[in-house]
Amino acid sequence: MQIDPRGPRLAAALSSVVLLLTLHTGSRPLLAAQTLVFALGAIGGLRLAPYIRLCQVLVLPRLAPPAETADERTLRFDQGVCLVFAVVATLGCYSGVTWLGLLAGAAAFTASFVNAAFGYCVGCEVYLVLRRAQGRPTAGT
Repeated sequence: MQIDPRGPRLAAALSSVVLLLTLHTGSRPLLAAQTLVFALGAIGGLRLAPYIRLCQVLVLPRLAPPAETADERTLRFDQGVCLVFAVVATLGCYSGVTWLGLLAGAAAFTASFVNAAFGYCVGCEVYLVLRRAQGRPTAGT
């Protein structure tokens, strides 16, 4: 399914803010909540991703139609990549391995921030590279 890529980009901005707050404050519950947000998007699909839904309901209807669309699979894979980093960060923070929590949290923040600020979706690019490596077509993705 093709979707408006501006919703996930705005969601990445929200994720960046939340992750920056967790890195700054060390709030484990906030980090766990952000991990759940990524899990909903990666496992349940973008229709269940809270920030993306929020953008689709409140922001996108007020904008002109998108100039281009994006394949939902790549964006869902990106949510999975961020989920892995967030899970490792959460486990690190709750288990007392603070350095691991900070490192993985910084990686999740970086991926989200790069998407929000520059429109470069790290997980989307990894998805396309993996598809090509498997010999699968990437047209339309």
